[in-house]
Amino acid sequence: MGDEVEIRGSRGQGEITAGEDVFPRRRTPSSPEAVIRPALEARDVDKRYGSVVALEDASVSVAEGECVALVGESGSGKTTLLRTFNRMVVPDGGTVWVEGRNVGEADPIELRRNVGYVQQEGGLLPHWTVLKNASLVPRLRALPDAEDRARSALSLVGLDPETFGARWPRELSGGQRQRVALARALAGRPRVLLLDEPFGALDAITRSELQSAFGDLVGRLGVTVLLVTHDLREAAMLADRIAVLHTGRIEQIGTPEALTREPATSYVSRLLGQAGLA
Repeated sequence: MGDEVEIRGSRGQGEITAGEDVFPRRRTPSSPEAVIRPALEARDVDKRYGSVVALEDASVSVAEGECVALVGESGSGKTTLLRTFNRMVVPDGGTVWVEGRNVGEADPIELRRNVGYVQQEGGLLPHWTVLKNASLVPRLRALPDAEDRARSALSLVGLDPETFGARWPRELSGGQRQRVALARALAGRPRVLLLDEPFGALDAITRSELQSAFGDLVGRLGVTVLLVTHDLREAAMLADRIAVLHTGRIEQIGTPEALTREPATSYVSRLLGQAGLA
């Protein structure tokens, strides 16, 4: 796959103290200077829909345990890029890898069952209970402990399975439904999470609460996260690094501090100013 990187996500050091086997342990380098390969990498990715350029020469890598946010205005290509990692979008050019596997050569069904994915509206099945929704991925993988995994995942996201497991999605608040969607993604115990505007449809108070809970959870689990958001403040709060997209191209990638200190283009500077971060 692509070049090796030396970036370690600051959120990748935490471990779960309760339920030690809920998630697989992550590989730990033999020394702080050890070189590791990225868990996610896209190189020179192009995507067009007729005459519309969705992505052009887009390249990004995410280290194990790191959280990278894709930020940009509507139509910038951030969701298109995210979905190349689970083959919901097949690029016209370039190469995409997930944990060392060329996505173009992977079985898309198997890939999607092993990569956690949360979309903006949650996408819960209305005719399934909360517990059954949360157990979807392990059920699809025919795992014998699917319900136990779902219960553990619900507990991880702050929903007591005894209280919420038998409820229907319509009986939940918007924030609770998004927690169930996150639990569904986590129940498969993935090492990689793809999140597409997971808090975008929530009211300000609920959104703030979930942002805080999500940041704590990702830090504890040490999963690799690629997050799409149009909110630069949210990206600065949750991500180790931010990739700013504009008309299908990546304008700049760096830590929130680096972008604020030295924006590479006028577009990045304008976004920072609009978010009150300049």
